Amino acid sequence: MYDLLEKLTDFRTEVRAFCEENIAPHAVEVDEKQIVSTDVNKAINAKGWWGCTVPKEYGGLGYSNAEYVVLVEEISRVCGSTGLTFAAHNSLGTYPINTFGTDEQRLKYLPTTCKNGDLIAFGLTEPEAGSDAGGTKSKAVRDGDHYVINGTKSWITSAEPCTVAIVTARTSDEGGVKGISSIILEKSMDGFTAGKKENKLGCRGSNTAFLHMDDVRVHESQRLGDEGLGFKQFMITLDGGRISIGAMGLGIAQAALELASKHAIKRKQFGKPISAYQAIQWKIADMATQIEAARHLVYGAAYLKDTGKPMTKESAMAKVFASEVANFCTYQAIQVLGGDGYSSKYPAERYYRDMKLCEIGEGTSEVQRIVIAREVFKSVSKID
Repeated sequence: MYDLLEKLTDFRTEVRAFCEENIAPHAVEVDEKQIVSTDVNKAINAKGWWGCTVPKEYGGLGYSNAEYVVLVEEISRVCGSTGLTFAAHNSLGTYPINTFGTDEQRLKYLPTTCKNGDLIAFGLTEPEAGSDAGGTKSKAVRDGDHYVINGTKSWITSAEPCTVAIVTARTSDEGGVKGISSIILEKSMDGFTAGKKENKLGCRGSNTAFLHMDDVRVHESQRLGDEGLGFKQFMITLDGGRISIGAMGLGIAQAALELASKHAIKRKQFGKPISAYQAIQWKIADMATQIEAARHLVYGAAYLKDTGKPMTKESAMAKVFASEVANFCTYQAIQVLGGDGYSSKYPAERYYRDMKLCEIGEGTSEVQRIVIAREVFKSVSKID
């Protein structure tokens, strides 16, 4: 793993410099005004990063998952809202189309997003189907070679600004996870609209809203793969998406550590910097140690994905651990800064608010532990 991280050093340096110059200056405004920054999106688009993992033949950069993780980590280090928008678009938007789509679908949607930065949303969650994604109630009823879709999706990242969304809907009356298909919808389609925007605790500059489908008529050529494979496709997608949320948590934790460390060196109490006190030193040491452990889990999972090896357990481990490290580090950063950490004078409070998404989005920490335990039991059963 050290070899992988070493190879990424120069790339990380370049990415960090870009983020500091082009994303960090907008972070406060993005959070306070709850906006998706046009300037930031244009800057990211100029780098081609909206299509960073898309193969070059479809207009993308063809980056490895490890390189992509660097992007998510460094973007999130300066702006959690932008990090979330970026991660959702790449891990949940372009990935399903590239992985499960036909060549016609790839040619139709991927070059456009790579060139123009058009956002792609991922419509899985519903008001009554959160952790229980198999409880999908949206329906796609056959009408010749078309589907007529009705339903509502909730907590959808980039629901308002997206131009395209991939949604799940029942194409048969089979219960549970059976009969769920995934379908590509365009915002220009009649009956497909964004609804109420959520007023969130953190990542407030990443748009989150409802998506409504009212008699949306769409040709069967918009379906991803065969009927009934939607749930399986989305679970595979989430395996990779969890790595990016782990990277997001890692970036926020790193930002918290850097802020707390710098403050501890400058802040003086009782005649000396608070960094001279053991109470503060132990906080910094614990933060740094946990971040290092999280980094190995996150990049280890990315390596497994890049090499085509199973990573369901590892991606869940990376997400749950890195997100909880972000919780720990942002909490400790506020403690180190004291009253200043509790105010908007410093970004510590924003880090604390933004990190919470990492423990909930793309599967809660509780769900991740279920996934991990299930995979452990499987491996033990094979040994017996």
